[in-house]
Amino acid sequence: MSATITQGFLDHKIFSIVSETAAEIGVRAFVIGGYVRDCFLGRPSKDIDIVVEGSGIELAEAVGEKVRSNVSVFRNFGTAMLRYRGIEVEFVGARKESYRRDSRKPIVEDGTLEDDQLRRDFTINAMAFSLQKEDFGALVDPFGGIRDLAAGIIRTPLDPDTTYSDDPLRMVRAIRFATKLSTDQQRFTIVPESIESIIRNKTRMEILSKERIVEELNKMLVTPKPSIGFRLLEETGLLDYVLPQLARLKGVETVDGKGHKENFSHTLEVLDNVAVLEMEAIAGGSLKDYVYEDGVEVEKVRTEPNVWLRWAALLHDIAKPATKRYDPNVGWTFHGHEVVGSRWIPKIFQGLKMPLNEKMKYVQKLVSLHLRPIALVTEEVTDSAVRRLLFDAGNDIDDLMLLCKADITSKNPRKVARLHANFELVKTKLVEVEEKDAIRNFKNPITGDYVMELFAIEPSNVIGKLKEIVKNAILDGDIENTFEAADALMREKAAEFGLFPVERS
Repeated sequence: MSATITQGFLDHKIFSIVSETAAEIGVRAFVIGGYVRDCFLGRPSKDIDIVVEGSGIELAEAVGEKVRSNVSVFRNFGTAMLRYRGIEVEFVGARKESYRRDSRKPIVEDGTLEDDQLRRDFTINAMAFSLQKEDFGALVDPFGGIRDLAAGIIRTPLDPDTTYSDDPLRMVRAIRFATKLSTDQQRFTIVPESIESIIRNKTRMEILSKERIVEELNKMLVTPKPSIGFRLLEETGLLDYVLPQLARLKGVETVDGKGHKENFSHTLEVLDNVAVLEMEAIAGGSLKDYVYEDGVEVEKVRTEPNVWLRWAALLHDIAKPATKRYDPNVGWTFHGHEVVGSRWIPKIFQGLKMPLNEKMKYVQKLVSLHLRPIALVTEEVTDSAVRRLLFDAGNDIDDLMLLCKADITSKNPRKVARLHANFELVKTKLVEVEEKDAIRNFKNPITGDYVMELFAIEPSNVIGKLKEIVKNAILDGDIENTFEAADALMREKAAEFGLFPVERS
């Protein structure tokens, strides 16, 4: 299938430069993949893939010399990359591939455009624009990718069993594209024969590295409606290989005619709610991130989704199956699931080869605290409770509040509306208390060094006890968050421990 494209998809200067340069060195070049797909979807793209019948590296170096741009060469992969006028362009030689059963790494040989299109994962990613002078802009679409785009279909160019068995990561990618490309106007679906093939080939997931799986999950999580992907992972059986703890949330147990909330569906609803709320907050410029630059904490307005907030939403109820109990008087309970869940986070992250740094600790914190604001909603809000929440959440309080608002789900719209109204009262109280008491980044006015110098003592447990007394007094509102008030209280309590300031000559 071939047709001339006239919508201005190739107006950027880089395309004519690549076309001219390819002709000069005697190779054929084509734009392929995501850029072509996104042109038809009306989605802006600043990443361009050029496939070359010949040496992609040679063409990249020639183009780089012409536009005076540095070229990054990756000889092991036969690729090269350059940037020009805000566009990132990657060059690769056309390839044909074959696979061994025990590996997703292909045996690669030089090939033609046709060979290269055959190795592509999906028809919508196999379309190409010609950059030859004689047919510049012609669409090369041997598998009907333009038709599948219009129909919202994810389909493999080859038999799906071949595509997925050769590289099982493509099964996760199919689900990711179905998630990423779906909009309110058009839902993308994986064709039935492809779904059936994924189910047949799910055991092939065992050969994949956790890092590559997580890369796809992260891309899925930051989409506008990530639940689409996780439902497909569950329906195809891939979730058992990707995140079995999440799969265990599915199902409802009934005792004496009483069933609990279907926690898998609830989790996905919360995840979608977080996606909506976060993007609304980003659009309004109300979410801040705090990063360290040259050892100084800097506040920055968030402009992109925070994937770790999405992970917190995905895992916030992960321990409910382990804490589920039936009480004849109150029904089903999940007491302590937030505590157990937070303890599980390091193991889950480790199993997925995810970072065990502050990102993991952030997810852990949000999971452990996700019930606290809800508790404030349903009881009288005291300044003390608000101070302690601010203290425990620190700079992550806004993300925590967003997660907790997303967690308010019910089939009763009146109940949701009531809880949301109360929730806004809590948010207002948080602002008031923070402005008055500055607890968000609480630093104890009393330091250990000060106590040791004042009383001329060596490090000991009593120092920690005095600091704890001061901290609790501030958080409870018994004293103001000032050095003077803290010092007076500390001296009073120190005397009870038999400590008195040492007079110095």
